[in-house]
This record gives sequence, structure tokens and C-alpha cells, in this order.
Amino acid sequence: MEQMLSVERIGRVAVATLSRPPVNALNDELLARLDSVLNEVAADEEVSVLHIRSDQKAFCAGADLALMRSCFATPEGPDVMVEVVRRMQRLFERIEAAPLVTVAEIGGAALGGGLELALACDVRVAAVEAKLGLPEVGLGLVPGAGGTQRLTRLCGRGIASRLILGGEVVDGALAERLGIVQWAQPREQLAEWTRELAAHFANAPRAALAANKRCIAAADGPGRDGYAEELAGSRRLYDHPETRRRVSEFLSRKGT
Repeated sequence: MEQMLSVERIGRVAVATLSRPPVNALNDELLARLDSVLNEVAADEEVSVLHIRSDQKAFCAGADLALMRSCFATPEGPDVMVEVVRRMQRLFERIEAAPLVTVAEIGGAALGGGLELALACDVRVAAVEAKLGLPEVGLGLVPGAGGTQRLTRLCGRGIASRLILGGEVVDGALAERLGIVQWAQPREQLAEWTRELAAHFANAPRAALAANKRCIAAADGPGRDGYAEELAGSRRLYDHPETRRRVSEFLSRKGT
């Protein structure tokens, strides 16, 4: 099986590089590899950040066209395709809930399932020149791997309606202004800038990053009491050795 995705450790950052020419199209094998990498980094307490990037011109151009073609060629194909989309939903939900910071470095096109992958990450940095969009409506489809839900929560119903119903593809600069990504950088600066950003996040304790992620998620989680989760998270962290060490050092500096 082709490599498709490689992982490099840089300090407390795991850099996962998509490498399925020509556009990192999502098929069963690449989804399985992403799932496996997520298992590895989630279980490794020494990793605080998962940085997802690409060594191709595209970040990820969505579902594999050969897979779509084969699914639509048989009577049972639509049900098979729904299972593929369901698998993408589950993987992206796992990325969203992972107990570490996830960073998407979008150096090229992030379309359809590729943008849905990026939307599942905590933070996104795009090249100013990159193209981002959920153009499925033009094919008579729905961005069904979480795109309608995450983009609406992220940018609001108005922006989501503009982009999804219009099938609009925007560049990285406009994506930043619309709130799809948090930062846009010139392509030639993107890789180094994102490496430094990932290292910055990795300076914080993993337990604190995970607790803060849970509290942020509670803000729009149905039936969740975010204030109660803040208190519970705070109580757990008060007993955490790394928290106690950092607080002790901070108080010592303030006492001098």
C-alpha cells in the first residue's frame, strides 16, 4: 500500500503530511491511515499538537473520484457512498474531539471533504493563494461529512448559506475575512509560520489544552453546561503535577 501519509515528531508536535498524488483525494486507505495516526497521537501523552499539512499542490481536494464513480455505477452504490461519508463523519468527529490541539496548514486547494477535514481541526492557517470551498451543491450533493454543521457554527448561517448554497470557492485571504480560517499567510511563508504556531500551542500542558477544548466545545454543545465543565476542569487541573509546578513557579516569580 502506498504511504499516503507520513508522520514526523518535532518536540511535542506530531506533523502529519498528506502525500497521495495528485490531490490527496480521500479514499478508504487514506481515511484508515488518518484514523491510525489519530489513535497514535491521542495515546501519546508526549504529543500536544497534531499539525496536518500536505506535500502536494492541494491540501485535499475531497473524495476520491474513482471511488465516487464506482459507487454510482451500481444499484447498491449510493448506500456504499453513504457509508464512506459516514466514515468521514466519524473520523472528523474524532479529530474535533481529540485531547490535543489540531492545526490544519492549507497550502493549496481544500475542497469538499478536504475543507471538511480542515474544519474539524481547532485552528486553520491558509495560504493567501489557496482555494477553499464546499462546491457539492453544483453536483446535486450535500457536503455531508460535517460541512454544513461546522461551517454554520463557525461562520454563522448567513456566510454558510452564501458558500454552501452558492457553491462558492474563495481564496485564503477572503476565507480569513469570513472566519473560515483564523490566519492567512503568503504561500512562501506558510510552512514556517505554521510550524512556529504549532510550537507555540505545544508550549502549554496537554492536560490544560484538552480541558480548554472540552469547555470550548461545551459552549454550543446541546445539553452541556459549560460553566459546570469549567469548574470540573479547573478542579482536575488543580491536582495535575504540571499545573502545580507551573503555578508554583509563577507565584515564586511574583513573590520576588
